Amino acid sequence: MRTALVIGTGLIGTSAALALSQRGVVVHLADHDPEQARTATALGAGTDEAPEQPVDLAIVAAPPAHVAAVLADTMRRGVARGYLDVASVKGGPRRELEALGLDLSSYIGTHPMSGREKSGPLAATGDLFEGRPWVLTPTRDTDTEVLNLALELVSHCRAVPVVMDADAHDRAVALVSHMPHLVSSMVAARLENAEEAAVRLCGQGIRDVTRIAASDPGMWIDILSANPGPVADLLGDVAADIEETVRALRALQSSDEDKRREGTVGIEGVLRRGNAGQVRVPGKHGSAPRAYEVVAVLIDDQPGQLARIFADAGMAGVNIEDVRIEHATGQQAGLVQLMVEPKAAPVLTAALRERGWAIRQ
Repeated sequence: MRTALVIGTGLIGTSAALALSQRGVVVHLADHDPEQARTATALGAGTDEAPEQPVDLAIVAAPPAHVAAVLADTMRRGVARGYLDVASVKGGPRRELEALGLDLSSYIGTHPMSGREKSGPLAATGDLFEGRPWVLTPTRDTDTEVLNLALELVSHCRAVPVVMDADAHDRAVALVSHMPHLVSSMVAARLENAEEAAVRLCGQGIRDVTRIAASDPGMWIDILSANPGPVADLLGDVAADIEETVRALRALQSSDEDKRREGTVGIEGVLRRGNAGQVRVPGKHGSAPRAYEVVAVLIDDQPGQLARIFADAGMAGVNIEDVRIEHATGQQAGLVQLMVEPKAAPVLTAALRERGWAIRQ
């Protein structure tokens, strides 16, 4: 791939353009908002000048509701050898293109499984997709050349290609992305009118649950409008679990011993099912999840503290597998949780203590 046209210079489009430009591909940028395309150009994502001849690959990074229309216009103008989109829903756009009577041999639907709570070109980074799954949904009609162009894009973005059926993809993202986002938003909505004294007690748990609720509502309306059925089915299952859990909690309030026992069984059941589901979430680099030991270190909220901890861990020969930070309420201090291999935990604990760090048991 020597040339590409990115249509839509938001977070995803600009990030893909940055990755391609950094690898020597000549990237042309287009957007319904020329100012946004100029911003992406200023960031080094490419040029906002139209290509003088067909490019190798056209990448449509428009909202799901507009993908088919933009693709149809682009394909009819013959601006590229191959066409793909990066929308988070795949079945709907393809069926729309089929209904328009377009030859889809030069098209492949794709979806990079990466993003941020922020949107727009200023939030873009060239490494946004690094190590992340990038779904490709070829059909029997897809030209091999187009599939190879899509694989080259994924390689330039240092993502991991995953081939799926389009409708299977839509059901999967409803489960792992769309439904969790709505649940996160519903939990966060409980905080809107909560008493300030209660909100001040927020800890890392509720921060984890509500983090994705900070995303742009307009963007998510577009996404959910393109995949409402599978998401509604899953929320229906969640609603049934909630109703059962409410009944179990009410039973725990009863003075009747048998009802309290039933309530305990019900709560334990949903918690254990949660345990069973959570362990299926892929671990580091998409591998099977692994159990890590936590080394908790108390730190002051000052510049350079994290760098010192990581440097000291490196000097001890310990690899930090993951890290979490919990900030103390009303204090300029926090707790850094370092996840390491179990056999490395005592080594790291001893090394950090020797260097003066306070370890929380």
